[in-house]
Amino acid sequence: MQSLNIGDLSVKLPIVQGGMGVAVSLSGLASAVANEGGIGVISSAAIGMTDPGYMKNFHEANKRALRKEIREAKSKTNGVLGVNIMMALTDHEELIRVTIEEKIDIIFIGAGLPLKIPAIIAKAGLNGHHTKLVPKVSSAKAANLIFRYWASRYNFVPDAVVVEGPMAGGHLGFKKENLEGNMIPLHILVEETVKAIRPFEKTFEKTIPVIAGGGLHSGKDVYDIMQAGAKGVKIGTRFVTTHECDASLEYKESYLAAEKEDIVIIDSPVGLPGRVVKNKFVQQIMNGETKPFKCPWKCLASCNFREAPYCIAQALFNSARGNMDEGFAFAGSNAYMATEINSVSDVITDLVAGYNRESFLRQLSVTRRVKAHVQRRVAV
Repeated sequence: MQSLNIGDLSVKLPIVQGGMGVAVSLSGLASAVANEGGIGVISSAAIGMTDPGYMKNFHEANKRALRKEIREAKSKTNGVLGVNIMMALTDHEELIRVTIEEKIDIIFIGAGLPLKIPAIIAKAGLNGHHTKLVPKVSSAKAANLIFRYWASRYNFVPDAVVVEGPMAGGHLGFKKENLEGNMIPLHILVEETVKAIRPFEKTFEKTIPVIAGGGLHSGKDVYDIMQAGAKGVKIGTRFVTTHECDASLEYKESYLAAEKEDIVIIDSPVGLPGRVVKNKFVQQIMNGETKPFKCPWKCLASCNFREAPYCIAQALFNSARGNMDEGFAFAGSNAYMATEINSVSDVITDLVAGYNRESFLRQLSVTRRVKAHVQRRVAV
């Protein structure tokens, strides 16, 4: 495996740990991945729910909790750290400001088009920062739109881009009908995105790596997608069933107990489809049951909390803390393949070994074909 270079930032391994919320990937998981040479990522989604004072002022709690987790992660590692921030969060501007003030290495920006992020950063007086800005998209079209907008308005472009396919876990940037049938293969999305940003690499004379995510489980998967043009991979599901993951044991065990048919798509109350592990709670909401709640803060801009059947932030926090009867686990399409809880080091070692094994087999196959071709020509 080659290192991943994002501007002047060099990462030993091209493995980005997915930012998973609520409270699934915090300082514990992020620092462990960073210590192994990858990019560890803290999820900022409703992170304030981990703060004792969140009911009094949720947005202030979010900022306090995010600072706390960033500083805690930095105290445990000298590796590369990132924060995942959703544009759909009503306080995403404040969270971006906190993240840059804390001098995090990378911000991954998803769940919306981050067209005005550079202007937001400039307005906050944070120009000159060294934090890399990496949008997450589900299509080359979206990547092209972001890059064109930034290039024309701000005269620079993102440092990298993550393209996430339809087999990912959590909220997804695809229509429901595109998640239960003819899904667009991730390698096609990668190839199209690489092609879309190539002109911007030439114009700005910089390398802009494409990072691929969604359904990647093995070292072979990593090798295959990098042959399609990806320079790095984003993997979330594999890191959930690790000792260092910040989620509860019950959350992790829901993966271990899952069969393939238990990984299902639900209609999230925030207007997006989501991939989850089916359990009692999921079955109830799929049957049309509601979970009445009061919303004191409206954490997601797209949430019509007056009509929502349940609070997704609360459901996710419940499960992260072990109350699976009142929540559920987001999961990638291959979550059912988990068989045990092991360490982050074990996961990284397995991915690298699988990648190297596939690389060796491919090279061996090429060598054999060349040798056979030469022998045929000699025989003639």
